[in-house]
Amino acid sequence: MKKIIGIGVVLLLVIVVILARVDFNRLGKDHVYVQIGEPANIEEQKIDTGEIITRYWYELPAYDEEGNVVDVAFSANKELRQEAYLKLYVKKENEVSSYDEVSWEEIPTAAQQELGQ
Repeated sequence: MKKIIGIGVVLLLVIVVILARVDFNRLGKDHVYVQIGEPANIEEQKIDTGEIITRYWYELPAYDEEGNVVDVAFSANKELRQEAYLKLYVKKENEVSSYDEVSWEEIPTAAQQELGQ
């Protein structure tokens, strides 16, 4: 009986560690690539503490691994670096859930051809 409880505790710990490390905003999402330009909109919101929260909204054409265009709109809590390349994690074709900055070399060839350089 103690052996079964021990195995159960170890399995539970493994599950907790896996769940803590998995980013569900990226897991199983499609990827598209963009080059950052100026924000389309800057939104400021005052929260209950009096602090002002700023969101930078971007509306850009993005390209998948095959070079197909997808129009995306997403926000960031800081202004993104101009001319930077991003890998966007999308669901339902154009719903952005997360992003990572990438180098030109990390972008698939078909998307590079559409982005130009």
